[in-house]
Amino acid sequence: MTMRFLFYTHSLASDWNHGNAHFLRGVMRALQVRGHGTHALEPDGAWSRENLIADRGPGAIGDFERVFPELSWEIYGAGFDHEAALDAADVVVVHEWTDPTLVARIGRARARGGRFTLLFHDTHHRAVSAEGEIAGMDLAGYDGVLAFGEALRERYLAAGWGRQVFTWHEAADVSLFRPDPAAKPEGDLVWVGNWGDGERTEELERFLIAPAELLGLKTRIHGVRYPDHARARLRDAGINFAGSIANTDVPRAFAAHRVTVHVPRRPYVESLPGIPTIRPFEALACGIPLVSAPWDDAEGLFRPGDFRFAADGDEMTAHLRELLSNPDAAREQATCGLETIHARHTCGHRADELLAVLTRLDIDTKTTTEASA
Repeated sequence: MTMRFLFYTHSLASDWNHGNAHFLRGVMRALQVRGHGTHALEPDGAWSRENLIADRGPGAIGDFERVFPELSWEIYGAGFDHEAALDAADVVVVHEWTDPTLVARIGRARARGGRFTLLFHDTHHRAVSAEGEIAGMDLAGYDGVLAFGEALRERYLAAGWGRQVFTWHEAADVSLFRPDPAAKPEGDLVWVGNWGDGERTEELERFLIAPAELLGLKTRIHGVRYPDHARARLRDAGINFAGSIANTDVPRAFAAHRVTVHVPRRPYVESLPGIPTIRPFEALACGIPLVSAPWDDAEGLFRPGDFRFAADGDEMTAHLRELLSNPDAAREQATCGLETIHARHTCGHRADELLAVLTRLDIDTKTTTEASA
């Protein structure tokens, strides 16, 4: 059965400090391949989109539309008719950065007899780092919650937020993130990530900056919101800070380097084990060897050999040295990681998981209705 999906997003058009846009673009395209219709709504004045335009210019929106011409989206303002948009949808997915007043309004529309299935989508750590913000969301009218990790799902269940909660990890859009065998490396190490609002400052020094400096690696860093002292430290370490990069250009950046690293934010490591965020999926999909700072793969998302863990800065340095000096080891690791992505962690897999959730909700709704008849 063909369905019409409506996504309430912080932004689909902008990936500036907004990783969820990567995932939703891929999921929407995967749903379309499966014969479904998709449309995204994002608010007027969205923080990410405004910063994208200020950083890269108004042409950045046109760049997005040229790369993703099949994605339908629009901006809504104060007078937007949300009820009409909801009436035209079969499935509505509301991201947790949506204004709480609108979250409640959409829930009321469902509770008043809206014929759409309504899901709340959480892809952040606010459920543990800013609990009151999520607790204040009115999810009474929602049919279920999509949480991007089992630990977050358990947090929702323990707090009584939402009727049913499902784990729905992020993944790689492999139509965009893929190896480029013809590319010739221009440098040794690349890292794509934002400074992190103090959530990983020490970790970036220990697992990225210091090893690159010690090994004398030709290193490039892409990201935003780097304060002056961080940029000065990168200059001192001989690291090229290349600033903002469109997510569509990240595969090219990976292809131009021989290795990358993953440095998770502290709230995920300490309070939400098993959630790697989207970058490791995307990096492995590009066939680049990856070394990660510590995090607990509590859900067994990856196999031993897909990437390497470094317990500390010395181990990170040793792993980087070996991968850069042993092409066979680097190639074997990259191949292993790529296999796991294609077997388990593409946006196509997540689209199928979402469709399975909808089937589950439909069955549960019918069972409840029949039992009460």
